[in-house]
Amino acid sequence: MRNLLKKALYSIIRIKTSYRRAIFVSIDVFLWQISSLISIFILSDISIRELEPFWIVKIIPLISFPIYLITGQYKSITRYVQSFYFYRNIIRNLLIVILIKLIGYLFADLSKPSDLYLLLLLILSSFLTGGIRFILRDIIIYLRKFALPVGSNIAIYGAGEAGAQLIMSLKREGIHNKFYFFDDSPELWQRNLGGIKILPPSDLIRFKNKIDKVILAIPSLGVKRRKNILSNLEKQGFKVLQIPSLAQLASGKEKIESLKTIRIEDLLSRNSVASDNTALIPTIHGKNIFVSGAGGSIGSEICRQIIKLKPKKLIILDISEPSLYKIDKELINSDCLESYLGDSTDEKLIKDLFIKHKVEIVFHAAAYKHVPIVEANPIQGIYNNVLSTKVICQVSDEIGVEKVILLSSDKAVRPTNVMGASKRLAELIMQAYSQSRRSTINKLTLPSTCFAMVRFGNVLGSSGSVVPLFRQQISEGGPLTITHPEIIRYFMTVEEAVQLVLHASSLAKGGEVFLLDMGEPVKIFDLAKQMIRLSGNSVKDKSNPEGDIEILITGLRPGEKLYEELLIDAKSEPTKHNLIFKAMEKSISYDLLLLKLNELEKNLQNRNLEQTLKILKELVPEWVQEKYK
Repeated sequence: MRNLLKKALYSIIRIKTSYRRAIFVSIDVFLWQISSLISIFILSDISIRELEPFWIVKIIPLISFPIYLITGQYKSITRYVQSFYFYRNIIRNLLIVILIKLIGYLFADLSKPSDLYLLLLLILSSFLTGGIRFILRDIIIYLRKFALPVGSNIAIYGAGEAGAQLIMSLKREGIHNKFYFFDDSPELWQRNLGGIKILPPSDLIRFKNKIDKVILAIPSLGVKRRKNILSNLEKQGFKVLQIPSLAQLASGKEKIESLKTIRIEDLLSRNSVASDNTALIPTIHGKNIFVSGAGGSIGSEICRQIIKLKPKKLIILDISEPSLYKIDKELINSDCLESYLGDSTDEKLIKDLFIKHKVEIVFHAAAYKHVPIVEANPIQGIYNNVLSTKVICQVSDEIGVEKVILLSSDKAVRPTNVMGASKRLAELIMQAYSQSRRSTINKLTLPSTCFAMVRFGNVLGSSGSVVPLFRQQISEGGPLTITHPEIIRYFMTVEEAVQLVLHASSLAKGGEVFLLDMGEPVKIFDLAKQMIRLSGNSVKDKSNPEGDIEILITGLRPGEKLYEELLIDAKSEPTKHNLIFKAMEKSISYDLLLLKLNELEKNLQNRNLEQTLKILKELVPEWVQEKYK
């Protein structure tokens, strides 16, 4: 019986547009005639002797229907009728009343309607034809609740303007069962919004079993406060969604009802870096910029942000065809873009590109960075990370490039793996070139090149990052694998990391290691639990054996640290930017390093692993060779 009723209700709300329009036309004509009769009755009741014009009742369908049709009365969707519809309806009805008055004057044999009658007719017709839309809207929404599958119970966190807009939108959908409002402001508690009582957030736990989803509807929230709210909701086990940000709403790209899931980035990110792009103009604007490794996570974001600063040319290079294709396609509308497929260790290629495009600024992002892969392929990892840096520095020095910035890693600090040791050697090459003196010819003809490095930690969402790995494992039903329960990492969004890299490049004078403020450290075990709960699942462990997804401890991988550092033995100093620090690390003389690099290159070409690692250890003595002892 219930199913039959649902089908009947569903057929009512899904009635064909032509039938629905015919019903509305009939209703409007009827209400206009009722308005005319009521107006006559009211005026006769207050002893107006003049016989009011009954002819209006007869011709009202011939006047109202064409006006309504021409002005779009029947184009609106009843379920989405809002207050502005009522005001438009008054204007339409005013046109009809004016036409009635004109007809009364044009035809002498017709009794002329009084102004009071016409005013009363306008008020009644507007009230009836407008009000019926709102009544029908609410009936349709109410019927949808029964006709469609059982909806969810929604709690809206935030009883401000965004919350008010959201509740209107969700009610119009008519697919949700019940709504709750929660807000931090004591001034709003126990008041009503859209007929729903506003409660303090502390009451959320009382409705835990009644609420299916919590929607955070405060787009103006600061990052710190947002993180606190989301963390509390996540710990209480609520499934949380959020509305778009103010910027997305203002741009028109997103609507208030475009709900988004909570990403782990929302819990790990911090307040956006204050972007003063004027400081970057001398470094980027109107310059010929070269980016190696441009198809990678960091390299591609560097390209995106540089394009916005309007360089004269942006020359990008990547060894991976799919990666290069992706960033080239994204930036293809930029007139300044020049894309090349090639290897950063190819000295002839690099030199030809630098000379052809008169390169002024270099961002060297090309590197193999995945610790386990480089650990398993040490020859290729060292060859790429070390020799690409040597080639970039050598060519830049020879032709007088203005500035070279190496993107380094926190794994270069007291490295415990080949990747980290290779990145530390790349830093030493940059330092050596910065300290070296040019030949007399170069000093007389070319300006000095500024070599500097930027060292930072893990970037959220980059290739090889733990976050996309966890997302994949969750989508597959688990388990999530971490190497140690106490392992700690620093995280930063790719946009913020690159923004700070560009600012560091504008501060570089030569030889510095720039360190980025990575925020608060994150325990990976806690991160895994958060991501499981954010996905709407529960953690399966001893305390909850019936949980959805388990976390497995696999043991530290070769060369993996429990925590990362940003400095070796130097002390950091503040810079003009409050999230960027600088230091001058210990270095190796240019002449000695060059001899060792030549020796290293020969062994790399001969694939002599033992000698390669021996030279790497000599140059990076702090490297702890766990696997290759």
